[in-house]
This record gives sequence, structure tokens and C-alpha cells, in this order.
Amino acid sequence: MATPIRVLIGDDHRIVREGLKQVLADAPEVQVLAEAQSGSEVLERVLALGGASGLDVVLLDIAMPGRDGLDVLQALRKDWPGLPVLMLSTYPEKQYAVRCIKLGAAGYLNKSADADDMVAAVRKVAGGGVYVTPATAEALATAMGSSATGKSGPEALSHREYQVFRLLTAGHSVTEIGAQLNLAANTVSTYRARILEKTGSKNDVELALFAERHGRSSNL
Repeated sequence: MATPIRVLIGDDHRIVREGLKQVLADAPEVQVLAEAQSGSEVLERVLALGGASGLDVVLLDIAMPGRDGLDVLQALRKDWPGLPVLMLSTYPEKQYAVRCIKLGAAGYLNKSADADDMVAAVRKVAGGGVYVTPATAEALATAMGSSATGKSGPEALSHREYQVFRLLTAGHSVTEIGAQLNLAANTVSTYRARILEKTGSKNDVELALFAERHGRSSNL
């Protein structure tokens, strides 16, 4: 019998977790050992299972309450660099795939992917590979082209700046962003000023237009 692929699912929606478990149940070599509904719980579960010695793959949603998936991805890469993380999202690849790969994710997959692609992705990253869809490859190529020509896109933002950028373009106030990210309002304002400068935007309206041009919907 083949060695099982031990998986942890991190998603704040129970119906999504149940759906993923059902999909993976059709692959006899895949075993879902644990699930978590928040970023902090993902880290707790990984620690309890012994990190890479007790798990083979973490399926991680990007948008979760508290610590979001990108924060958790960075923590996992720091503490368990040998543990592959496959990022999941409802957003198109051009919105998050490049940033996830740059932060060390072993792959990026849209939740709308069919069951065969989901299982193939888990197998790929469990074997030490990187799972890249054609859409992700295109997004990576576009990002590399923008970098080579000196054009400034969202990829120029730091991780924290990107978090603030995402929330600003979703219509959240400085106070709301501070509460969600556990930052002081003046710190958020500082990040906002940096974001405006890096994106060449004069105000939040221009920032929203910038987000639309670069595939970041204002209702993220």
C-alpha cells in the first residue's frame, strides 16, 4: 500500500472543508488528518501534529478571520520550511497567485477547480513539486514582465502594505483596518501613504482604479 499523503485543511467555512474532504476521500492515498477554521488554529494544529513530520500538505484558504492565509503561509514557511502549502481561494489567479508563490507556497488553486485538479495538486506538492496552473503561469509571466520594464504593480508592495491595500480597496476605513490587522490607526495611515506613493495614486479613488486595472476587485 502506498504511503498516505497526510493533509490538513484550513478554511473558515465548514461547507468548504466538508467539500474538500469529500473530494479528497475519492483519492485512497490521501488522508485528511485535521481541519481548522482560522489562521491561528491552523498553526496550532500543525504544531500539535509535529509539522512536516506529521503532515505532508496544508491546504490553506487565503481569506480567513484574524490571521489571514498570507500571514499563516509566512509563519508556516518560517517554522516548517519543509511542509508544502497549497493555497486556495475564490479569487482568480491574477489576484493572488504571484504573491503566494513569492511567499513560498507550493501552489495556488482556485476553489472552483474540479476534483481531478484538486487531487493532482495535492499529489504534486506532496511529492516536492510546485503546482502551477496555466492561469498562474500567465500571472507569473506578466509579473516578471512588469518588473523587467520597471512598471509598478501590487507586487511592489510589502506583505503588510498589500494587506492594507486589499482592505482599502474593499472600502474599509483606517479604523476598521487597524482593528482587523491589530494595528494602530496612525500606523495604518502610514502604510496608506506608502501605498499611494508606490502605486502613483493621489487618493483612494485613484487607488481603487489602480486595483481594478491590476485585477483586484474592489469587493475583495
